[in-house]
Amino acid sequence: MRRRLCLAKMASFVVITVGFVAAPALAQDCPELVGRWPYGPANAVAVAGDFAVVGSGSGLLIVDVSDPAAPLEVGVVPLPDFASAIAVSDDHAYVATQGSGLVVIDVSTPSAPVEVGFFSMSSRSEDVAVSGGYAYLTTYPEGLRVIDVSNLSSPMEVGSFDTPGEAWSVALSGSFAYVADGNAGLRVIDVSDPTAPAEVGFFDTSGSAESVAVSGCYAYVADGEAGLRVIDVSTPSSPVEVGFYNVDLPWFHSMDHVSVSGDYAYVFWYFCGEVGCSYWVLVIDVSTPSAPVEVGSIDTHGVANDVEVEGSYAYVGHSWAGLVVIDVSTPSAPVEVGFLNTPGTTYEVAASGGFAYLVSWPGLRVIDVRAPSSPVEVGFLEGASGHIAVEGSYAYVASWEVHVIDVSTPSAPVEIGSVDTPGNTTDIAVAGGYAYVAYTIDAGEGWGGVAVIDVRKPGVPVVVGLIDFPDRTSTHDVAVSGDFAYVTVWNSLTGRSDLRVIDVSTPSAPQEVSSLEVPWASGVAVSGGYAYVTYYTYSPSETGGLWVIDLSTPSAPVRVGIAEMPGFAYVVVVSGDYAYVRYNNSDYDETGLRVIDVSTPSAPIEVGSYEILDSAYARGASVSDGHVFVAGGDAGMYVFRECPLFADGFETGDTSVWSATVP
Repeated sequence: MRRRLCLAKMASFVVITVGFVAAPALAQDCPELVGRWPYGPANAVAVAGDFAVVGSGSGLLIVDVSDPAAPLEVGVVPLPDFASAIAVSDDHAYVATQGSGLVVIDVSTPSAPVEVGFFSMSSRSEDVAVSGGYAYLTTYPEGLRVIDVSNLSSPMEVGSFDTPGEAWSVALSGSFAYVADGNAGLRVIDVSDPTAPAEVGFFDTSGSAESVAVSGCYAYVADGEAGLRVIDVSTPSSPVEVGFYNVDLPWFHSMDHVSVSGDYAYVFWYFCGEVGCSYWVLVIDVSTPSAPVEVGSIDTHGVANDVEVEGSYAYVGHSWAGLVVIDVSTPSAPVEVGFLNTPGTTYEVAASGGFAYLVSWPGLRVIDVRAPSSPVEVGFLEGASGHIAVEGSYAYVASWEVHVIDVSTPSAPVEIGSVDTPGNTTDIAVAGGYAYVAYTIDAGEGWGGVAVIDVRKPGVPVVVGLIDFPDRTSTHDVAVSGDFAYVTVWNSLTGRSDLRVIDVSTPSAPQEVSSLEVPWASGVAVSGGYAYVTYYTYSPSETGGLWVIDLSTPSAPVRVGIAEMPGFAYVVVVSGDYAYVRYNNSDYDETGLRVIDVSTPSAPIEVGSYEILDSAYARGASVSDGHVFVAGGDAGMYVFRECPLFADGFETGDTSVWSATVP
């Protein structure tokens, strides 16, 4: 997978003494990361004996595959970044990450994997192979890098070779490294002296070399639209193509990954036609290298990020289905025999009563966060997706329908009712026995509105009230406080966006009472008589930020404060004196959480931030029980401790804490 994200933590605090107050003094790092649930799509796979090592989002799973029909997760360790590729050698997993470097994990005790070494690099790593005390990484844009791992606790770079293309994949054979180098084809690099790797030959393939495997005297290159190319490398200085296999289609298609075992190559292939895309693992007989022929195939029903073969089984890292095990003992009839359903992308989160509820493909996941440093999944309900709110013993998940899910037994969530919404849900809030659904019908061309749904009988939800915003006005976010709902909207005709105030004191007859223009309004939260509205910008030269709006007169809301921040400010949640804002920068290469002190509404000020991993730009956040829960996209979920001011928050009146912060 080709993404570059970095993990960095930034904290800001000022210690003050009595008599001089320049800025709020934080009791600790703000925000302070205390826990992670790091799971996500299965990006990478390696197999050794009875165990598969799987890169799941920003976590590394150890999976017992001794029974291929029932893969079982036995251990997990978080990673600093997404795994691009994994190599296993001598009870250690070498993990190439997408933007942080090489991580060495001791997997000798599968139930307790532990990081033992790390080599930091800012470049994007794509693949890794290990041999003779060295790890060979393909990186962008530097090419091949050689890392001495003889001292596992202190990996050290000893050599490199800058290939002319994009070094996607590497395979080792003898004293040579074979690099699939994108449009520069196959490069053959002599690594007999790891400190001085040198190119000795190349073959310019007709497509884009995406992946390479070497067996015997042949290199097998997954060459994108040019299919599978078979290259004789018996003379490394003069590689020559001897055969190829491709599928003749009028639509876009590509072969992106190859693994070879015995007389067969296993290739991930996909095509996109008039009715969408289709994804397959092809089994290609290469016993006659000059005439490779497809003998079998299996539909993977989604993107395969990695394919590895061990014995009679192929192990597929799948974006949506996790680890999939395919029996290839009969090459002409490969068949799926088992899977481990790792989580997909986590988009939304709502937390309540010691549990976090994640909308994480392909359904609702219930995470026990009573020990915030060690979140653990305890329940799952397949199929629930969309935006989420939780009240009492029920979770409400909304897309084109509102699904009411009983979570009174967290280990066994069950849907008990549903109701159609007028359009596609953009947000949902629940309060006092009613759900308030912001929806949009055909964004940009249609309209949006707010539906009020009576959920006092959770098994029989009923739409009781409706207010439409005509003339191409679509909705973003909704919050509810007292007798009013607050909705952010955007009009595609005028280009204007607003905060609209809706009187819902009579749920069957919601009425708009006022609006306030907020340029590029996005998220909204309400607390203590104020609305907190995020806004964003598409221009690197402009700023997004947070408006603080006085709601003391609902018919005349007025902005009283503003905190600017670069890029996109999305969801906002508020607790006490702090607003927590999910953000992306305008280049989409940084995302995280910003903390705004709103104790003085007229002068909100940013006091801390934390950059997170998030390849999917999820926007969900929730506050509960002294913690902030952030949906991390492919990186799962982050748990932060809320930001207090002083040791006792001034509540006791004990002035002894005024000149000290919490250790």
